Amino acid sequence: VQLQASGGGVVQPGGSLRLSCASSGSIFTINVMGWYRQAPGQQREMVATDTRGGSTNYADSVKGRFTISRDGAKNTLYLQMNSLKPEDTADYYCYAQLWDYYSDRDRYEYDYWGQGTLVTVSS
Repeated sequence: VQLQASGGGVVQPGGSLRLSCASSGSIFTINVMGWYRQAPGQQREMVATDTRGGSTNYADSVKGRFTISRDGAKNTLYLQMNSLKPEDTADYYCYAQLWDYYSDRDRYEYDYWGQGTLVTVSS
């Protein structure tokens, strides 16, 4: 799986951006997709994840402002970011995880990362 992120840029506080992550393969086969971010000098953190056939999860800091979604027809993952704050400034990375079950309960998990796209929130 190859992932190509795009959509970053410079936006004023309170503004909006939509990030896109294009997958080389069908996203219907990808078990987990998500967005992580890393600010300068800080560790990478989860922003939002979407589990196929399951739930979405958001970091507390973005709940109510960010929305993750998949478009199967376009094999693309999105992150709609509204009410942006300066503390949202970071490199944003898209992520995919494929599961391969080798027993009823056990599975291998394969992680894939796209390149970062920079989001800068500044007046």
